[in-house]
Amino acid sequence: MSSAEPTILVTGGAGYIGSHTVLALKQAGYEVVILDNLVYGHRDLVEKVLQVELIEGDTSDRLLLDSLFKSRNIAAVMHFSAYAYVGESVTDPAKYYRNNVLGTLTLLEAMLAADVKKFVFSSTCATYGVPQFVPIPETHPQDPINPYGATKLMVERILSDFDVAYGFKSVRFRYFNAAGADPSGSLGEDHNPETHLIPLVLMTALGKREFISIFGTDYPTPDGTCIRDYIHVSDLADAHILGLEYLLKGGDSEVFNLGNGSGFSVREVIAAAQEVTGKVISVQECDRRAGDPPSLIGTSEKARKTLGWQPKYPDIKDIVAHAWQWHQRRHK
Repeated sequence: MSSAEPTILVTGGAGYIGSHTVLALKQAGYEVVILDNLVYGHRDLVEKVLQVELIEGDTSDRLLLDSLFKSRNIAAVMHFSAYAYVGESVTDPAKYYRNNVLGTLTLLEAMLAADVKKFVFSSTCATYGVPQFVPIPETHPQDPINPYGATKLMVERILSDFDVAYGFKSVRFRYFNAAGADPSGSLGEDHNPETHLIPLVLMTALGKREFISIFGTDYPTPDGTCIRDYIHVSDLADAHILGLEYLLKGGDSEVFNLGNGSGFSVREVIAAAQEVTGKVISVQECDRRAGDPPSLIGTSEKARKTLGWQPKYPDIKDIVAHAWQWHQRRHK
């Protein structure tokens, strides 16, 4: 596509899921501009790998947003710029409501003013809270148990109300556990602090950590450890392209779960990592953490049926292998 073609604005495009989606957008032929405050994003990945325009700024900066929408032919917005540390959201909820809710509302108002009414939203399975049953469909009650989940649910409600009032169309994706890295090894997961299991396990394999902690070994699961639904980040990115194209073709507002549909326990993830890396990974068994449900698995049938989404990398070994490739390169 030439520069005269419509542009997709990706907020948080220098972060983990955002950067993989920008790569998928480029590969699909879209013009892309990233807006990222670089609190958690990585300038070097945008400049060296993605090679798209990066505007350093915040979604709460209305003047910047207005000028951005005036100066470019933006057809739709993909929104990834949320803070996403559950524990931090409990200790500092103000930070989360200010960025995740007020920042998003400012962005939505700027979009309305510019008559841009197509929005792909990165939501979360944390809006469901403790599952009443698994696998979790989109119709499962939403009852978040932490401020992070509450901020995402609030934005989902805002989007529903904006649709009724302004004809503002959105696709809301509720993720389960994003994992893995681009198969090329050029992009991956690089959080600071890192809280996700697969990178922590791989950092232990690299000798960057002494051991990996297993929080609870007495859950009502086959091996006693928690089961989670890990979805490859490149599969998430593919779903976002399909969601965008659904909206660009005139689709109505919709919500979709994005998960693997099958869960893997903590012990299974560690075993896969040992197999992939060929290294012994030291484990420390600890007490359960408060608020950890035994099993979190979603059903993504709706995304498969409506969007034609088909995950390419459902195998935990592929997810871990791609992440390992990235971590070896990043942590040389």
